Amino acid sequence: MRRFDGKRLLMATHNAGKLEEMAALLNPYGVKLSSNADDGLPEPDETEDTFLGNALIKAQAAVNATGLPALADDSGIEIDGLDGQPGVYTADWAETPHGRDFVVAMTKAWDMLEARDAPAPRTARFCCTLVLAWPDDHFASFDGRMEGQIVWPMRGDQGHGYDAIFMPDGYDITFGEMDLSEKNRISHRAIAVQKMIEGCFAR
Repeated sequence: MRRFDGKRLLMATHNAGKLEEMAALLNPYGVKLSSNADDGLPEPDETEDTFLGNALIKAQAAVNATGLPALADDSGIEIDGLDGQPGVYTADWAETPHGRDFVVAMTKAWDMLEARDAPAPRTARFCCTLVLAWPDDHFASFDGRMEGQIVWPMRGDQGHGYDAIFMPDGYDITFGEMDLSEKNRISHRAIAVQKMIEGCFAR
């Protein structure tokens, strides 16, 4: 595994919260993080059908635009009773004429499970793939998975996305009911980030 020895890293995102979270995690290693928004970079089209493929698109676009090493992630939820859907289309399910509405997306997922009479527990997992890419075309990828089940009705107003219907294994509350610091400690993204830190940053 290649060590990251640089001082600057571009995170291929316009999400300020995601940037802040990652910056705090990498601060002990002397890495200064900036984002696509800081550099005025557009979001590339995500045209692949895997989390790795879409994370690579974002990371490589950022590297090509700036010459800096870049970090990107792609994530989503896979619901077993829906044959792994929505997967890489997790955010697409929330698209409406008025913007993204994840209540619409969660309701769609539950209605489809009901239509299929999917047995309980309705198992699912959140998935995250991180890609760290260098300007010489080398890259490393790291996967995180959080297993759980889909519950209804929606519970909690913390988090985002499908958090209000996802109850992680070992808990009796949803991500939507969970304190944000606890979710960030155990989440699929946290697992992937920890693997990356151990592989590329920790000394």
